[in-house]
Amino acid sequence: MVGENLRLEQQTALQQRLNPQNVALGRVLEMSVPEFEDEVRRELDDNPALEAVEADREPTEDYGESAEQMQLADYADADDAPAYLSGHGRQTDGHHVEAATYTADDDEGMGTILMHRLAAETDLGAGEMRIAAHIIGNLDDNGYLTRPLRDIADDIAISEGVYVDDADVRRVFDAIRTLDPAGICAVDLRDCLLLQLDRLPQTVESLTAREIVAHHFDLFSKRHFDRLQAQLDIPRDGLAAAVALIQTLNPKPASALGGSANIDRAQHVSPDFVLDYDAATDTFTVSLQGNIPELAVEASFRVDEPVGKQTQRERQAYAFIKEKRNAAAAFIKLVNMRAETLMAIAKAIVRLQHDFFVSGDKGDIKPMILRDVSSLTGLDLSVISRATSGKYILTPHGMYALKMLFNERPDADTDVSSHKILTALAEIIEGEDKHAPLSDRELTDALAAEGYELARRTVAKYRERLGVPVARLRKDF
Repeated sequence: MVGENLRLEQQTALQQRLNPQNVALGRVLEMSVPEFEDEVRRELDDNPALEAVEADREPTEDYGESAEQMQLADYADADDAPAYLSGHGRQTDGHHVEAATYTADDDEGMGTILMHRLAAETDLGAGEMRIAAHIIGNLDDNGYLTRPLRDIADDIAISEGVYVDDADVRRVFDAIRTLDPAGICAVDLRDCLLLQLDRLPQTVESLTAREIVAHHFDLFSKRHFDRLQAQLDIPRDGLAAAVALIQTLNPKPASALGGSANIDRAQHVSPDFVLDYDAATDTFTVSLQGNIPELAVEASFRVDEPVGKQTQRERQAYAFIKEKRNAAAAFIKLVNMRAETLMAIAKAIVRLQHDFFVSGDKGDIKPMILRDVSSLTGLDLSVISRATSGKYILTPHGMYALKMLFNERPDADTDVSSHKILTALAEIIEGEDKHAPLSDRELTDALAAEGYELARRTVAKYRERLGVPVARLRKDF
């Protein structure tokens, strides 16, 4: 009988849901100073319950103060006019800090950055790195590869007289696509979004988002959400969560690198932090940049729900007030969370890289990875990665990208940074006999004599990062 085939099963499943507040925080953490200022202005324009209030600002305190105090430390004294009204930059120690007038001290374009990362994070050989240089050289300003791999292989054959197999080109192409930022070397927008979604934890929202992008991208791009919901057969709130996740992705991954192959390397950037140093007391002062006003819920929206019988108009009016008030309160909380998170990360980085910020010598940069910052702040690795991507700090020695300060140990037994080893290796190669240049084995021995015990393969990788060819190609005749 049919009834005999029916049975009841009970299953237990563990699901991870993304908190909407955390999704919003991740989005604003990735924003640069001008982008976040625009976001605040848009919110002030769109939400009548949100207002900017003028308040006296306390002068910047010594390193170690609260995140809130550091966020407000934008003025020399309380009598200064607020920068968000006057349009002026920040004053610190009598020196005017004007936005978008500094050039980062990491004059590497997108191609150089990606080649360095590829050499450090993969085991590609010299021939494969040549292929990578051609592929990366064909990325557009957004980080997309707009030419077929077969055409690139033909370019290599014509320009270098070397035949490369399609499988080799594909392998290098796949390796580049594993680099940060996620989405780099995508062939189109859909591919870019999929590369980013594939790196997210598998949750209901991320899996739904991937299904939308992979199989229903046309409906999504045309915003046919009713048809999309019907085809996926999911609740409305499930679709909304997946769409919100997709909207947090970066359609222009090259923007996270702070440069591109076809953009002037003297491109101006706005510092996200300003670091001052008092040598007498060995004290740092960190200030979070941005002309962000103090925000509050507008007084007329801070009302209690009417008591007693209400008309339909009164109920609708209060529902509108409550909705806008809650949205304003949530945005104010988001602004504060962004400031606190960025300041916590900046303070941790300054602690870990104390010697570098004192001297300005890149040789003093210590090994530092995301986990080191996480251990000091308690923040998730993905939060730290988003918060440091595309962020810059202005120091007495110049402007630096925060990502430049992250570097792993060459091996587990050394506490020397890759920056210091690169400097030492460059000096050794500079001083070698040009008629008898040092082989990789001899370079390894020379570094060992200076206290850097590394494998020959590691030394060869560092030599390639410096853009230095093998010994036979360095020889003078």
